[in-house]
Amino acid sequence: MTVPVLILAGSRDGERDPLAQMGKVTHKALLPIGETPMIDRVVHSLEQTSGIGRIWVSIEHPEYLAHLGDRVALIKASPSPSESVLNAVRMIGTPCLVTTADHALLQPQWVEEFLEKSCAAQVDLTAGIALRETIQRDVPQTERTYIHLSDISFSGCNLFWLGNETSLEVIALWRQLQRYRKRPWRMALTLGLSTILRVLTKTLTSRRLEERIHTLTGASVRLIPLSDGRAAVDVDKPSDAHLVAQLLETW
Repeated sequence: MTVPVLILAGSRDGERDPLAQMGKVTHKALLPIGETPMIDRVVHSLEQTSGIGRIWVSIEHPEYLAHLGDRVALIKASPSPSESVLNAVRMIGTPCLVTTADHALLQPQWVEEFLEKSCAAQVDLTAGIALRETIQRDVPQTERTYIHLSDISFSGCNLFWLGNETSLEVIALWRQLQRYRKRPWRMALTLGLSTILRVLTKTLTSRRLEERIHTLTGASVRLIPLSDGRAAVDVDKPSDAHLVAQLLETW
């Protein structure tokens, strides 16, 4: 069985994105790393990954990616990432792998490891993560944003496995939280006061977090730690772009 993959290449800011401006391109996804646009690097890695089927890309202006030709299927992005995923996956179907265009370091072995562990987990949705100690071991010079739970600290790897239709309920929750991003009290009410208090006091375990998402959505979820800390390095700021370029030179 081959699995289709959705690459999110949209940007709320479009050409006003600082990284797009830095690279003098219309979109962050087209920022060149080592003279190759990030989106091209992600597509190439996925093409080299066993088990990957059709590659779909979501972006506000599909014409920006015309150079990819028939290597990908293009979908017009929605105003937010969560809406883009919902609309695209309803078209593509499940199971489906989701990643992002700014994951310029993406390697086939990372994707294969994530897919293998996701299938073995037998849950509705999985999210790839890298533990803090793994990142500090493999790429100590990176500056990542960590989520601190009572049992683990981790950073996301921009890899998501949507195993079935039920997994879309988690994306719907994500969309709801995005709508409340400027109203933290509404976000807190949605997640539940006890969950917020556990986060603030660092007493929320990864298992309790997974259970809370299941309570809110009906979907079973699992965090999947990957073995290479570099899998957590995406390009969110200029320093990330320089770091990725350096890592690629020594790969």
